[in-house]
Amino acid sequence: MGEHGQDGLSARDMGVILEVTRALAAPFDLTTMLTTVTSAARQVLNAERSSVWLHDAGAAELVLKVSSDISDVRIPVGAGMVGACARDRQIINVPDCYADPRFDPAVDKRSGFRSRCALTLPLVDHRDALVGVMQVLNRTGGTFNAADEALAAALAAQCAVALQRVQMTEALIETEKMRAELEMARMVQMSTLPATMPVLAGYEAFGTSQPAELTGGDTFDLSLVDGQLLVVLGDATGHGIAPALSVTQMHAMLRMAFRLGADLEDAFAEVNDQLADTLPDDRFITAFIGLLDPATHRMRFVSAGQGPILHYQAASGSFARYPPTSFPLGAMHLPARRAASTLELLPGDVLLLLSDGLYEQHDASGEMFGEERVEQIVREHGPASMAALSARLLAALPAFSRGTAQEDDITLVLLRRGALA
Repeated sequence: MGEHGQDGLSARDMGVILEVTRALAAPFDLTTMLTTVTSAARQVLNAERSSVWLHDAGAAELVLKVSSDISDVRIPVGAGMVGACARDRQIINVPDCYADPRFDPAVDKRSGFRSRCALTLPLVDHRDALVGVMQVLNRTGGTFNAADEALAAALAAQCAVALQRVQMTEALIETEKMRAELEMARMVQMSTLPATMPVLAGYEAFGTSQPAELTGGDTFDLSLVDGQLLVVLGDATGHGIAPALSVTQMHAMLRMAFRLGADLEDAFAEVNDQLADTLPDDRFITAFIGLLDPATHRMRFVSAGQGPILHYQAASGSFARYPPTSFPLGAMHLPARRAASTLELLPGDVLLLLSDGLYEQHDASGEMFGEERVEQIVREHGPASMAALSARLLAALPAFSRGTAQEDDITLVLLRRGALA
C-alpha cells in the first residue's frame, strides 16, 4: 500500500476508510466492530499493533477490549498514556514511548511486545461523552506524523459514534423486543441528521424529515465543509429498517469522504462504488449532493436519480428544473468520473430539494400533490423564513389528502439566498 502524507490520502487508503464507514453503519456486535476498526487503523497507518480501551464511567476506569495478544486489563482514568488521553481528551503522539513519563511499561512486560512510538486518541461521541481510547503502536519505518493524526482522528470519530450505537443497542436488546428496537433505530437514524441549521452569511438553509414509519429511507445534510455549504438529500428505495440502514451508510460515507479531502466527483464515485458492492440488486439510493460556494453563489452538484430539483428564480417569479445527472447511488459501478453540474443562486432565489413522498402523496381520489401545488405555495410564501415555508408545505399535505395516511417518507431541504433589494 502506498504511503499517505501531506498531499492527501491514497486512493486505496480512502477505499479502506470508506469501507470501514460502510461497515460501521450496518448491524454488528461489539467485538466485530472493534476488530474492524483496529484492523483498518493498522493498515492505513502502517502500524504493528492497535487496541481499543472502553470507558467504564462508573468505575472511572479504562478496559482493554481489543488487542491481539492481551486482554482483561483495567487502568484508572489518568494513569499511563491511555489514561492521560482519556482524562485530557487530547491526541497524544509520542515518538519514543520509553522516554515519555506518561508511558506505563507494565502492558509491554505482560505481553512481551515492545512499544516504540504511539498514537493515542480519545473516542468521544456526538454528545461529547467519552466512550473510550484508541491506541496505535509502532509505525513502520518511522514515527507518526500530522497526516497520521488527522487520518486516525477520522477513524476515531467514526468508531466513537459506532461504539455508542453498539452499546445502546446491546442494552436495548436485553430489555426490550421489536418495538423498542425500532424506536432505537429511529433515534440512531435521526441522530445522524443536523441538530442545528448551519449559519452562512447571505443565505438561509433549513431541512426536516418525517418518516412514514418509525424508521425511514430518507436522509439529509446541511453542513459547512471548508467554507462551502454541503447540501444532501437522499432517498432509499422503500421505507423501514433496511432503507434506513442504506441511507445511514450513504450519509456516513459521504461525510467521511469530504472530511478526508475528497472533491465532489471523487466522493460521489467512491461512495457509489462502495454501495454498488454491498446493496442488494433491487436496492439503490436517489440523492442530490451539492457544494455551494458563498463567494461566487454557485453550487456544483450531482443529482443521482433525484428529481425534480426546483429552483425558484425570484427576479422572474419562474421555476427552473434540473434533471438527474447520473444513475442512482449503488445501482451500478460508474465506468468513469463525471463532471458535476453547476447552478447559480441570485438574490431571493430558493433551491427546493423535496423527496418524492411529498410530490406523490395521494388524496382519496388518487390525485397526487404534485409540483404545481409546491410552486404555488412558494410563490405565495413571500419574505418569511425557510422554516416557515417548510411548515406551510407540510401543512398543505393533510389538507390536500383529507385523511389519507402518509404513504412515504417526506424530507425537505430548502436554501435561499438573501432577499431581493
